[in-house]
Amino acid sequence: MDNKSIKKAYYAAGCFWGVEYFFEKHKGVISAISGYMGGVIPNPSYEIVCSGFSGHLEVVEVTYDESIVSFEELTKLFFEIHDFTQTNGQGPDIGSQYLSAIFYVDEEQKRVSEELICILENKGFKVATKLNPLVTFYEAEDYHQDYYERHKKVPYCHSLKKIF
Repeated sequence: MDNKSIKKAYYAAGCFWGVEYFFEKHKGVISAISGYMGGVIPNPSYEIVCSGFSGHLEVVEVTYDESIVSFEELTKLFFEIHDFTQTNGQGPDIGSQYLSAIFYVDEEQKRVSEELICILENKGFKVATKLNPLVTFYEAEDYHQDYYERHKKVPYCHSLKKIF
């Protein structure tokens, strides 16, 4: 594996358990880590994030091998596993920490994300997903990592729906 082909992407699509679940299963993904981004408090706890006062979103850091899977393919998956039109949370999870967002690491990720949003809007979708520049990623507590794998369950608020 060439280190130059190892990249990161950051996706907020509601409860990070389901997002992590789908990305971990995708070819070319090395790891998917649940965490928090976008808030004002360093090293937030789950309880602080859930309060809504910290401004953080539940985010999954996806480390992938670009020689196997592209950012575009991963971002299509991101849009296909959640309701990117929902403005107040995700499915039954309501709150600012569950909003849809992409934290782009460079201008190329921003461009690809904008192009995919444009495609979705041309298909008639009202996209609520926000594009944000990269900020500090804080890894969530251990009990949030690999949640569905450890509990032998499947996501309750994420499912794959092909739209591209």
